[in-house]
Amino acid sequence: MVSVKKLKTEAREIRKDVLDMIVSARAMHIASSYSIVELLVYLYEDFLRVDFSFQADRDKFILSKGWGISTLYAVLARKGFFKKELLDTYCKDGSPFMGAATRTIPGVEATTCSMGHGLPIGVGMALANRLQQNPGRVVVLLSDGECDEGSVWEAILQAGHYKLDNLIAIVDYNKFQSFGRVEDILDLEPFPQKWEAFRWSVQSIDGHNFNEIRDAFKKLRKGKPNVIIAHTIKGKGLSVMEGKNEWHYQTPGEAEIAIAEKEL
Repeated sequence: MVSVKKLKTEAREIRKDVLDMIVSARAMHIASSYSIVELLVYLYEDFLRVDFSFQADRDKFILSKGWGISTLYAVLARKGFFKKELLDTYCKDGSPFMGAATRTIPGVEATTCSMGHGLPIGVGMALANRLQQNPGRVVVLLSDGECDEGSVWEAILQAGHYKLDNLIAIVDYNKFQSFGRVEDILDLEPFPQKWEAFRWSVQSIDGHNFNEIRDAFKKLRKGKPNVIIAHTIKGKGLSVMEGKNEWHYQTPGEAEIAIAEKEL
């Protein structure tokens, strides 16, 4: 079991990598990427059974909120799926490392960016694993705003019907979507009760607390699909961005870089 201290160190380093990538490319979505850092660090350091030979019985992770891809790229590079130097090409002309999750990159299981695609894909993978008696688990990370999509709720309904306990959904519940607060645009509450009504096992946690994240994965239930509603802060880790939705699209400038040098 990886220590919490090591996980926190890894999370800080991932945030540095993401900042470098986005600043160099004059790209965006840094706040969306920062809110999922702890979740991805835990998954790849302490939960997922993945290998570089891509065996059929491996676990599969789908980043349904594909615009947070810079964090997944940084994690995959540190896990050895490709050379870390390739992150320098992120979002630049001719680079395969686009600002959206793309299956052509080693370790990226599905192309996602149009919201609402990841969970339906995950349901199909989980059902196929069951039919093939494949022990591999499927983990899908969604955004809260993405849960406005009807395709997400169709997938939730199917997973509950088939009792897919090899499927784990994580919702990055940072309370914002592209143009405002989730509660103002299309309120999801009572959110946990809706998943429960669709026959899922539900846990709500602090998505930046490694102890709570680890405990949630220890408490996954058999006999039904599991969802972890991770309450997070958009832009977490950099004070100038935390809880400020303008960083959904803005690129950090000199002022933000100077603050990051102190805080990260």
